[in-house]
Amino acid sequence: MPMWELVRLCCRRSFPSPRLLSPVLLRSSHSASSASCEKDESTKPKGKWLTLPPFTPPVDAASVGKELAGRTSAPETEPMTALKWIRRCCPHLPTSLVQKLFRLRQVRKDQTIQIKSYGDSTEVENGRLRRVSAKETMVLGEVILLPVTVQKVTSETSDRSEYNDFQISFVRGLELYKDPAIIVVNKPPGMPAQGGVGIRYSMDELAANCLKYEFSEPPRLVHRLDRDSSGVLVLGRTQTSTSILHSLFREKTSGALADDINDTQRPLQRKYLALVLGTPRHSRGLISAPLAKIVLEDGKSERIIIADNVRSTSSQHALTEYKVIKTSSCGYTWLELFPLTGRKHQLRVHCANILGTPIVGDYKYGRRANQALEPMQLPESIIMREKLPKEKLPFGLELDGGSISERFPRLHLHCKQMVLPNISITLQQLQLSTDHDLSKLGKLNFVAPLPSHMQMSWDILSSLS
Repeated sequence: MPMWELVRLCCRRSFPSPRLLSPVLLRSSHSASSASCEKDESTKPKGKWLTLPPFTPPVDAASVGKELAGRTSAPETEPMTALKWIRRCCPHLPTSLVQKLFRLRQVRKDQTIQIKSYGDSTEVENGRLRRVSAKETMVLGEVILLPVTVQKVTSETSDRSEYNDFQISFVRGLELYKDPAIIVVNKPPGMPAQGGVGIRYSMDELAANCLKYEFSEPPRLVHRLDRDSSGVLVLGRTQTSTSILHSLFREKTSGALADDINDTQRPLQRKYLALVLGTPRHSRGLISAPLAKIVLEDGKSERIIIADNVRSTSSQHALTEYKVIKTSSCGYTWLELFPLTGRKHQLRVHCANILGTPIVGDYKYGRRANQALEPMQLPESIIMREKLPKEKLPFGLELDGGSISERFPRLHLHCKQMVLPNISITLQQLQLSTDHDLSKLGKLNFVAPLPSHMQMSWDILSSLS
């Protein structure tokens, strides 16, 4: 019915005045027109779009970690929303920007999409796009498209680097191994693994800026090493690989408390080398002692102690295997330490308070023994080596000195070796088939050379034998 006839009919039936009614009708007419435009826009999209990878359900990292550790569990599935999928595919995009794109209704999902590539962008032709809400659940194979302008944000953020070529080259020189899932570095002593208040440089921040390479995501820490210790440090290159390794490290600790500790087929194994003061009573053994954290009188400092009450909620059971590998007549002993659990300062406290042999350079848990040390005399061969010019290092690192030839040596604790499952191959198997046996996949073995101060102490003690 034409609009003028409807208005006349309203007047005859004592409806509101046409003067009042016509704006309402006009608005309704405008709304219908807008809906028609939206329909046309969705069926005939124009312009360039950034196409995200087709949706595939994410890996259940917790279940994979348990399976790698030889345990089974029911998979924990959670619906993947469009917002979460964009954040997973584009972790470099600020969350505020992604939320704004949804508010402005600029996120699309393809319907029988046909695209043409133009460099890093794509242009939609003869396809059908539909607007997507942030909470909409993704379905296998669906493709999300974003305005191509978000690439400007990507390039602006990814091309920034506050480090020069010398600094980047130094960080990359720490690499022991790299594949699509992980990066392994030999952390130098004196470099914090994780940033925090008052810390200018840390391995997680340096890795995010210098070890990202072509990946859209920065590497992430999987575990920790004390600031003054050194050795094998693993970082995940993707959110999925990092989550799997986090789960694997958790399972390692819980499994050590429940399973046979003599099992040599453990999926995750770590070996530390430590120089201690004195000699343990037994040449090898297992330390089983719970640890607890206390806050010192200043209210800021923390200290790990042997827990008196095993049932205390604040205590954590800790297991460490040890083996004497070399002793010297001057009171030093080299130990291999195998942590079966992953507690803070576990090795340092177990050595000092259970074995009675504090680690050289540990002024937190072995202050008195270390302060009583007398510097060892350097052999002639090492004296000549020490006269060679030293290379200047970035980030304020001072790696020269610190051996037992000095009055106050550095901490002599080094993560020498780590064995863990091949996460890259694991992810490939999960993508190829649902029928897989992760227990039969190969393992990776990483060995980190000793830092200079520990190598010098080794040479000094070897020259005396």
